Amino acid sequence: MSERDGIFAGQSPFEIARRWLAEADPLEPNDPNAIALATVDPQGMPNVRMVLLKDILDDGFVFYTNYTSAKGREIEASGTAAFVLHWKSLRRQIRVRGHTSRYDGPEADAYYASRSLKSRLGAWSSAQSQPLDSRTSLMAEVARQTARHGTNPPRPPFWGGIRIEPVEIEFWADGAFRLHDRFQWRKSDPSGNWSVTRLAP
Repeated sequence: MSERDGIFAGQSPFEIARRWLAEADPLEPNDPNAIALATVDPQGMPNVRMVLLKDILDDGFVFYTNYTSAKGREIEASGTAAFVLHWKSLRRQIRVRGHTSRYDGPEADAYYASRSLKSRLGAWSSAQSQPLDSRTSLMAEVARQTARHGTNPPRPPFWGGIRIEPVEIEFWADGAFRLHDRFQWRKSDPSGNWSVTRLAP
């Protein structure tokens, strides 16, 4: 029997990730696609925050953000990011590390257009991660952007997707007596071939 039968079976890590997310979708009470995204600032200090994973491609993972936010600036500077996707309901997690690139073509336009009008106007209105005088000033900016853009605002040039092209993906599943199952998919560079290794718990 193959080491990677059952929930770990698959020829592609992206295939496995999509399957696990689909299994978590009806079980997680809120945001089964929430990831803890880690970046690093120019001084080497790490940062982590929750964002929503919006797509699993055949070669990467995509989320959306304001490019001028702290995470956007840190990703732009380092060209790298990492995240963990954890589901208590399934007692599983996926860890990813890789290189980043902007994902701001027609797919980003389509995703932006699919968001609620208030969320689209909010993207125009918030100087994300920058100091804010008050909630009142934020709402005044929302009103100003609403008057400017109306009911069909275009995607802001400073807002779009980030694609993480992984060089390492680890699939983890809870095991009895903390003897967990861990399989690491790894390649030396994004254009290389995957090698898969079982890791000790």
